[in-house]
Amino acid sequence: MRQRVLGTLLLLTSLAACRTTTLPSSGAVPVDAMKTLLQRADVARAVEAVDRDRETIITQWRTITEIPAPSGQEQKRAAALEELLRTDGLDDVHRDSVGNVMGTRRGTGGGHRVVIDAHMDTVFPIDTNVTTRIEKGRIHAPGVGDDTRNIIGMLAVLRALNAAGVQTKGDLTFLFTVEEESSFRGADQFLKDHAQSIDRYIALDGGFTGFTYGGTGIYWHRYHILGPGGHTRSSSPPHSASLPLARAIERIYALKLPRSSWMNIGMLGGAGVFNAKASDAWMSVDLRSTVPEDLHALDAKIQSIVAEEAERARMLMKRDVVSTEEPAMLPGHRDSEMVHTTEAVYRAFGLTPSITNTASNHTSAAIRAGIPAVGMGVGDCEGSHGLDESCAIDTIFPGIQRTLLLVVALTD
Repeated sequence: MRQRVLGTLLLLTSLAACRTTTLPSSGAVPVDAMKTLLQRADVARAVEAVDRDRETIITQWRTITEIPAPSGQEQKRAAALEELLRTDGLDDVHRDSVGNVMGTRRGTGGGHRVVIDAHMDTVFPIDTNVTTRIEKGRIHAPGVGDDTRNIIGMLAVLRALNAAGVQTKGDLTFLFTVEEESSFRGADQFLKDHAQSIDRYIALDGGFTGFTYGGTGIYWHRYHILGPGGHTRSSSPPHSASLPLARAIERIYALKLPRSSWMNIGMLGGAGVFNAKASDAWMSVDLRSTVPEDLHALDAKIQSIVAEEAERARMLMKRDVVSTEEPAMLPGHRDSEMVHTTEAVYRAFGLTPSITNTASNHTSAAIRAGIPAVGMGVGDCEGSHGLDESCAIDTIFPGIQRTLLLVVALTD
């Protein structure tokens, strides 16, 4: 076991040196306490159980990845996970009204109720080839990382806790959610039903060598410039609505964005045939920021630019509000016991984590519901949302062990 743990620490330290940025932390970080907890007899047995479980973890990783689960079509994957949770002895295993799968491992009492969550859905159409392959220490397939690695990590944590006889003080709920990639419908419904009874929330979705404690504000708007249209050869009106839209796009991309903000124009539309001048030219704007004032100011600038270009062409502007979410923040959370404990867990495994407030996953949903939350991941993966998505297999095992230590610490 010691050789395995030493190898784990060397692997994590190497990854950290290459890919993480150290951020200052105020307040004491109880690293020694986490190292002591890692050496506690039952926790040490659980860590060792993960090492013994490697073949099952890889096999299960491939099996679940190969069950297609486009957002809104997670039913087959949900059925498989529900059966696994029943096999592993959780209480109250069920699917809720929107299709989330959940079950609870009861604590001895007197601790915090912790929810650990991974989403079941992927971004790929139902007919996408999701057959896995392993090459040079990496597992490849669409969806193998986002978010299947974390589904597998949660299942492995549960088996290891059971195998080692670890008894947490607080209840630990394992939650597998629907529609994270499209709407947060699963997490929002779960939080609506259970927020009052949850003390801490771990969203497994994202980075491996760092974690998040807050969420990015996201505005999705669709802007239209509306004109009279016409035929390609018509002298009146003089041009398509696509021309002022193009001018607006050029000006928007010339805006200087604060370090805390991001912007993307991803979708465009116009006339339906080649020989028509567009009477409705439109674009989607995905605007994100961790600073509310920056988000509001940029949103106002973009709206003003589109309105100005529409007026310049003697056309009209219309804006559709698709969704607006403000940055997810809890006062003092960066210096909270939960965040310091999470940092200490990373450091106990030899990592100096990047710690940011840039989540755009269920970390944000939990924080907006008033629940202290962190977001993290159990494996080092690349190519998320792409057909060439892959993960380094050897990283998932220390990632699972790290997550196991965190849930034990947070349920106390």
